[in-house]
Amino acid sequence: MSVKFGTSGLRGLSDDLVGSVSALYATAFCKHMNALGLAAGSPIAIARDFRPSSPEIAATVMAAIQRAGYEPVDCGTIPTPALALYASSIGAAALMVTGSHIPADRNGIKFYRPDGEIDKRDEEAITLLAKSLEDDATATAVARGTGKSAEAEAADLFLRRNKDLLPPDALKGKRIGVYQHSSVARDLQMAVLEHFGATAFALGRSDRFIPVDTEAVSAETISLLAQWSDDLSLDAIISTDGDGDRPLVTDEHGLPLRGDFLGLLSARFLGAAFVATPVTSNSGIESNGDFAVRRTQVGSPYVIAAMNEDIAAGHAKVLGFEANGGLMLGTDFELSGKTIAALPTRDSFLPALAVLGIAAARQVPLSALVSEFKLPVALSDRLENFPTERSQALMQTLRNAPAALSDFLSPLGSVVKTSDIDGLRMTLEDGSILHLRPSGNAPEMRCYVEAIDLPTAQTLLKNGLQRIASWKA
Repeated sequence: MSVKFGTSGLRGLSDDLVGSVSALYATAFCKHMNALGLAAGSPIAIARDFRPSSPEIAATVMAAIQRAGYEPVDCGTIPTPALALYASSIGAAALMVTGSHIPADRNGIKFYRPDGEIDKRDEEAITLLAKSLEDDATATAVARGTGKSAEAEAADLFLRRNKDLLPPDALKGKRIGVYQHSSVARDLQMAVLEHFGATAFALGRSDRFIPVDTEAVSAETISLLAQWSDDLSLDAIISTDGDGDRPLVTDEHGLPLRGDFLGLLSARFLGAAFVATPVTSNSGIESNGDFAVRRTQVGSPYVIAAMNEDIAAGHAKVLGFEANGGLMLGTDFELSGKTIAALPTRDSFLPALAVLGIAAARQVPLSALVSEFKLPVALSDRLENFPTERSQALMQTLRNAPAALSDFLSPLGSVVKTSDIDGLRMTLEDGSILHLRPSGNAPEMRCYVEAIDLPTAQTLLKNGLQRIASWKA
């Protein structure tokens, strides 16, 4: 079976997920929920993104849920955090049919217990159940199901949550674009901005699915954002990935802000005391916030696990974020006399509103806000269609053969320290960082760099990608 769990959810080729495989995993999830005590007949909420294969997969999933003795609730096309919030509010488990930012020929399913996103132990249990059910004709039966519609209710609940984040008219007078592409968050983003008094501009709406990776924004997209910003005299542009759980925010020049910077600003905005974030997030976060930091492997399940450790220790004001900017609230937060409920899954709305609200309150452009922080310049990119076997061979060679590591790095510098929390993170003699990490859900190799200034970081990233591409086993 070609589908598997990656950094966040089940992923695979759309052709493989459509049909019996999605029915199989939905059935396995229901059996797992039953083992955890979710009573038969309980609701399970389902939503989906706009990629072409998602409606068929969602219909198959709903049929499988009904066969398993649960009540499917159709939440339509809403952002993943909106689905998670709604499911939590009614005590329901949930499934989001989405491939997030990856191309349309791939898709996936994200799973939620009634108390939040599943963890790695849940993934293992679901995988074992799916394997045991492969020859079960009932578990793999393909049918198109429907459920009670709750799209408007779920969207409204999420909208009301976000209206509590800033004061009324907090963005009055601001001109903010929404790069809509094929994101399920696009209409809610417009509504939120207009609620806070901004003049919102709908940009680039598409009926064709466009994979937008907020962690590695393409040069073509950056050029597009800059042109819109210049033509419309915008203060910022916001967007998300396909399922609306990763934010994209640009400054007034259309230059995207790093996701981990949005996470840092969000932590300060909320007054967080404990923060969990992957090793790929900027190394300057610790020195720019008044909070304790836990570093994790890449993937929301690891961040959530770290948050749960802090919560179990009795800590309050716990949150997490990833380098892509997706923000997770482990505990409730008080903000201007209002309670912002815990939401332990990636959210793109809060980080975007936090940075826009801070800049507006201080009456400074976003570029000036960024320059106030003494963070290393961090960049990232990826090599697509890089076979998983080749990635694994490269990682094994660099970890286990010092001579090979030295040869690989020779054009870039000498390594003084390495970390293998996730992938291989190498600190060079000049303090720069080169981090190689195979993707957990696609045949890609990701490359992250940090350096003292932009030209040095750009050169290191370019050279690092070239070294990866030219490596031979």
